[in-house]
Amino acid sequence: MSIDEGTRRVRDRPSWDEYFLQLARQAATRSTCLRRQVGAVLVRDKRILATGYNGAPRNTAHCLDVGCLREQLGIPSGERHELCRAIHAEQNAIIQAAIHGVALEGATLYTTLHPCILCAKMLINCGVTEIHYLEGYPDDLSQSMLAEAGVAIHHEELPEIP
Repeated sequence: MSIDEGTRRVRDRPSWDEYFLQLARQAATRSTCLRRQVGAVLVRDKRILATGYNGAPRNTAHCLDVGCLREQLGIPSGERHELCRAIHAEQNAIIQAAIHGVALEGATLYTTLHPCILCAKMLINCGVTEIHYLEGYPDDLSQSMLAEAGVAIHHEELPEIP
């Protein structure tokens, strides 16, 4: 709790983890995926390095405009990731860091969804050491590979915002 000096009222202040997870949730609102909106924030030393959300590559049509290829092909969640117009939120965050010359070694990922195996391998190789996520994802290989690589994983819940 902290006291708002202007009004002298007591208010709850989010922890750093809650704050960055709220930002990931906000990033997800930019998603153009019809199935699931995902947001990601990469942070080091309480500084935002990059953000991302899931959607089609730049200069290509979004699923919002042309429909969901995965739905059209009847592909279940968690399978055949390559058959999708969208880039995952974690991938977009990594790409944004690369475009702007931002190193990710030692970074923490805050995301609305546990990373899939494709994203997990990328996160391991770019040096992410910790992941905080809100929703689980049915990908046992992702979970085991992140654990094997020594990436700390934290399943979180956000309190309701008044």
